[in-house]
Amino acid sequence: MPNLECRMYEPRFPEVDAAVMIQVKHIADMGAYVSLLEYNNVEGMILFSELSRRRIRSISSLIKVGRQEPAIVLRVDRDKGYIDLSKRRVSEEEARSCEDRYNKSKLVHSIMRHVAETLEIDLEPIYQRIGWPLYRKYGHAFEAFKLIVADPDAILDVLTYEEKETGPDCQEVTKVVPAVTPEIKETLVQNIRRRMTPQPLKIRADVEMKCFQFDGVLHIKQAMRKAEAAGNTNCPVKIKLVAPPLYVLTTQTLDKTKASQFSLMQLKRAQQRLKNTRESW
Repeated sequence: MPNLECRMYEPRFPEVDAAVMIQVKHIADMGAYVSLLEYNNVEGMILFSELSRRRIRSISSLIKVGRQEPAIVLRVDRDKGYIDLSKRRVSEEEARSCEDRYNKSKLVHSIMRHVAETLEIDLEPIYQRIGWPLYRKYGHAFEAFKLIVADPDAILDVLTYEEKETGPDCQEVTKVVPAVTPEIKETLVQNIRRRMTPQPLKIRADVEMKCFQFDGVLHIKQAMRKAEAAGNTNCPVKIKLVAPPLYVLTTQTLDKTKASQFSLMQLKRAQQRLKNTRESW
């Protein structure tokens, strides 16, 4: 059976003052024992005095078994594997940054683990050859994975690693070989594209349109056509009648913010069209 356990980052332990994501395992007399989720669940401890800046009235209200949250690293004993952490020293900005990084790392880890499980190979060598080099080069492997969706060759084919072997004269020889085999590359790219390809987002707006002229229906149709004509392949616009005077506008795009702004703009165009018609009447 392959070993599918591995930390997410290259260092075995976090640096002091770093924000890490922890999960509370159990609560003891002096503090809470936690697992560092990004470091293969290595154990750490949060003393009760490091739970809150305020006076502690109830331990259970501040920390609960099973909860996942950010914490700051206070001390690391690399020889004994002891890690002391603090919850009260985490700022809001550090908490947001830690959660964002962890969510990205968790997705990367899930993809890497699935590749190892599919090919029945150990997970850590895949991290050594692919994951951690991408972390070093791009700041986070998540950013590299986004690029792999469109152009996997440019990202993966340049990765290499040093392999040591014994030569004919019994001397150890180091040679540089490609880090990604065709089999790993195919499985990895398939998983990345399946998990990270953006899905189109549908946006709907219910609107009422009225025109009290004798040929008001025609003016409403013209306003609808003008709004629909402003759509494009990246953000198509459709307006359909539900029941007078209720209409529904729909659009589909990969960018939620732009789609919302675009839909609002088309509604204003239709409104302006009807307004101009009323003024000219």
